Amino acid sequence: MLQLLLDFLTLPIVQTTLWILVVTISVILAVAFSVLFERKIIGWMQLRKGPNRVGSLFGFWPGVFQAFADVLKLLIKEVVVPARANKVLFAIAPIIALVPALATWAVVPLSPELVIADIDAGLLYVLALTSMGVYGVIIAGWAANSKYAFLGAMRSAAQIVAYEIAMGFALVGVLMASGSLNLGEIVQGQAGRPLSWNVVWLFPLTIVYIISGVAETNRAPFDVAEGESEIVAGFHVEYSGIAFALFFLAEYANMLLISALTAVFFFGGWLSPFDGYLPADSWLAQPSFLWLGIKISANMFLYFWLRATFPRYRYDQIMRLGWKVLIPVTLVWIAVEGVMAHFGVGPWRAFSP
Repeated sequence: MLQLLLDFLTLPIVQTTLWILVVTISVILAVAFSVLFERKIIGWMQLRKGPNRVGSLFGFWPGVFQAFADVLKLLIKEVVVPARANKVLFAIAPIIALVPALATWAVVPLSPELVIADIDAGLLYVLALTSMGVYGVIIAGWAANSKYAFLGAMRSAAQIVAYEIAMGFALVGVLMASGSLNLGEIVQGQAGRPLSWNVVWLFPLTIVYIISGVAETNRAPFDVAEGESEIVAGFHVEYSGIAFALFFLAEYANMLLISALTAVFFFGGWLSPFDGYLPADSWLAQPSFLWLGIKISANMFLYFWLRATFPRYRYDQIMRLGWKVLIPVTLVWIAVEGVMAHFGVGPWRAFSP
């Protein structure tokens, strides 16, 4: 029986399923603690304590169980469906918003040995799934049969489309630098010292990608879709309980995903920042999930920092930045990349004639 169990666990489909469960549960737990860390970090920046009443670990880290208390509160709240809402679409909209944020992790290389689906078209897979989230937003705003929700959905959709174009052009630059659609190969192409990372040669595209990521996730200062003073919380104003929690989970899951993709595309993924500076056999120079986790955490901290620092932009300012600044910057830098590739400069040195 033990041998049969071991043989069963070694089947590729079983191992893949187990890793899917591990990654999904890890993302959900990371979302829960990200909410807590955000409230703590913003509280620290604004000279207040943040959550400090729900639990502690042996007297340390007060408020550590606040995330679980919030989840329990949302689970036991009643889900109210508006009388004239399209009940089918109203129910599936949060799922459409959440599932792509979780499914995209299938192609994210977590370490040199660990990736759930090591496919050659990984970059196309990422672009396809990250563009699906807007459908959940539009359907939620329309199905609720509320003018405020619909207005928030339209504003959010226009914003996401504008910044998705800039994000896509930024990834064209990554494709030109790496010559591959496979995310693992994109990371391997940045091997060497940190000066080999894409952020050095694609710095303008890195900035565009980070800003577009903030806008894609409807985070401050680009959270006009949830402008409380104008449209009463935006496209999910009619949602409550666990239905609202799914939208909340989708937002933070997308933040984690964009942070991971930023690390993979521009900051060397799981590569060590000490690679090339320390002996190759040193654990600090070895590639591992530790470095990817640190880079994801740094990107998440940037989200929290921006929220605590900047006021919400006006809608016209957001559209102007996306269409008239970020997209032209990406097009210009793609042309600059073409010139560097022709003359064999930077990461294209090895391919020069």
